[in-house]
Amino acid sequence: MLNRRWFDELKNEITQGTLLIDEPLCKYTMTRLGGSADLLVIPGTMDEMEITVRYAYHNNIPLLLLGNGSNMIVRDGGVRGIVLHLSKLNGIRMDGTLIHAEAGALIIDVSKHAARESLTGIEFACGIPGSIGGAMAMNAGAYGGEVKDIIMQATVLTKAGERVVLTKEELELGYRQSIISNEGYYVLSAVFQLVDGDQETINSKVADLTFQRESKQPLEYPSAGSVFKRPPGYFAGKLIQDSGLQGKGHGGAEVSLKHAGFIINKNNATASDYIRTINMVKVEVKKKFDVDLELEVKIVGEEN
Repeated sequence: MLNRRWFDELKNEITQGTLLIDEPLCKYTMTRLGGSADLLVIPGTMDEMEITVRYAYHNNIPLLLLGNGSNMIVRDGGVRGIVLHLSKLNGIRMDGTLIHAEAGALIIDVSKHAARESLTGIEFACGIPGSIGGAMAMNAGAYGGEVKDIIMQATVLTKAGERVVLTKEELELGYRQSIISNEGYYVLSAVFQLVDGDQETINSKVADLTFQRESKQPLEYPSAGSVFKRPPGYFAGKLIQDSGLQGKGHGGAEVSLKHAGFIINKNNATASDYIRTINMVKVEVKKKFDVDLELEVKIVGEEN
């Protein structure tokens, strides 16, 4: 089998990381959905990530970067090729008012590090569940702040495995997009520029934003977070709510009663249930308001 060959050819190169054949991806996604990866690679170092990217490129093997799995829906049939999971590349280092973070670090953890050091500017990220790599790719934001407000530079790999350092301007960060997502780059690390702040003020803001998130979002259920981008002039959640879709869905998937912008895995949903519910929402909102909802989440993999 191909994945066995890939495993055998990579096992002597990936010595600090982990290689897993036919690994269920539901263990690695926030929705708890998804079939298996032909080969899951969890690199232990940036060099091992680079080796994997180059190996896939030179052997024409499809390569998917999963990140923290917070903004991705994996279909029930799983993913053909190699899937990269960066949970071991999670280093965070302070340098004055700069924060250096590896791609697999959670942006929530970076926010916590900043708060402990009385650095302000990244409080908005205290509730974003994704990794630095994913946050960079989609210019993640919440509560009036975005990655583009604080980013200084990022180191990425091209599809061919070449390391490139991109400045803030070169990252071309826009609403839920960047040159990273547009060109299919793989983030290795990022440097954020913050400013000195008042510890009490920072803690108060983080506490307020955390309360808002916990009181308004259905965190008690697995989900992909906000499913849809904000349509110009509207709020996706309000459109869905006013379409009377809360509590409705397919199989074990349901539009959240707590926040209409979330679709939850309420009762052992399949990815098919989740995607059918997404499509139902799009159809009903289009019918009622003539607004085309655009996905913020990414759907990958094959049907069962």
